[in-house]
Amino acid sequence: MQINLTDDIKKRPEAAEFENILQSCVHCGFCNATCPTYQLSGDELDGPRGRIYLLKQVVEGKPVTQLTVGYLDRCLSCRACETTCPSGVKYSRLLDLGRSLLNRKIKRHPYDRMLRFAMRKIFPYPQRFAKILNVVRLFANFLPGRVPIKITGAQSLSEWPEIRHHRKVLLLKGCVQTELAPSIDRAAACVLDKIGISVQVVENSQCCGALDYHLSAHEAALQRARHNIDVCWSYIEQGVEAIIMTASGCGLQLKEYAGILRYDKQYADKARHFSNLVKDVSEVLSDEDLSDFKITPRKIAFQSPCTLQHGQKLAGRVEGILQGLGFELLPVQDSHLCCGSAGVYSLLQPTVARQLKDNKLSCLQENGPELIATANIGCLTHLQNDADCRVVHWVELLSE
Repeated sequence: MQINLTDDIKKRPEAAEFENILQSCVHCGFCNATCPTYQLSGDELDGPRGRIYLLKQVVEGKPVTQLTVGYLDRCLSCRACETTCPSGVKYSRLLDLGRSLLNRKIKRHPYDRMLRFAMRKIFPYPQRFAKILNVVRLFANFLPGRVPIKITGAQSLSEWPEIRHHRKVLLLKGCVQTELAPSIDRAAACVLDKIGISVQVVENSQCCGALDYHLSAHEAALQRARHNIDVCWSYIEQGVEAIIMTASGCGLQLKEYAGILRYDKQYADKARHFSNLVKDVSEVLSDEDLSDFKITPRKIAFQSPCTLQHGQKLAGRVEGILQGLGFELLPVQDSHLCCGSAGVYSLLQPTVARQLKDNKLSCLQENGPELIATANIGCLTHLQNDADCRVVHWVELLSE
């Protein structure tokens, strides 16, 4: 593919990335077969191959229309196309870089700008988010159906185990999960404590930066990444075993600090070391002896978040743990497709998100599960309100 980058982009450190990613696409179209939005619309520009063509126009300085913006905004960043692509096209990286350029070229509708600004100023800050959540809880019966009402009640919390083991891992507090479902991290800490691993919470950590980064506020996301590396660094120097996350979306962003900070001379090496230590909690538990855990066998439908199976490439990891413990995992059709949560996508693109959620719940509930388990707070909140059964984080099943 002939690429003619604008002079402005040629001066940017990402110029080579733009060119290499665009040239790696051979336009085979395999990606469309696993793209959730293409499956809904059948529109070529609503699939990865079409969006790559649109992104090529952006970097070549072609006029950007609201139609272009619409197609690129509708992408879920689910990365199913990357799992399918035989050429290894780094589509999600191209999309993030391209969207950032796009936002400089167009002027969004005032409501869209206001919504994006509000999300960036509320969701990454637990105290601010808690105040909004209290209002949601107060007026839950009067709010639209897509608000995750079922998980807004008080949750019973076990005590956080003391730090008493030689083996230690770090856990970043995150943002929305600490308010929506604090029991998840406590469950992980209790499970790890039982197998001889203590969890040290990094109290002054911040949001991972995924929300800022995917809304094209890249510098804000980089600042969050630098801060989190700094507050963890003393623990890293002391030889902490890993940095664990229970939210697969946040875990993916932390693993990508190495990539997004590659051009930062001061932080590039630290970011690589940091990212190499990040593990989803399933990566830690899958290597341990869990024979002491006594569970009540149940029929479970597991919803594998896109950030876990396509982003972190951990498809089958959680399923293996659950099956090994004696849970019966029911088959789920189209398990590779996104549930429609995708960070704040369900708020920015509610119509498409609703269609995807309905499709996902139909597949998950087809065989009559007792529970639906997942590995990401976004998927959990998105699915819970309309599910016929309880939706939980899978690690909570081990702590019960």
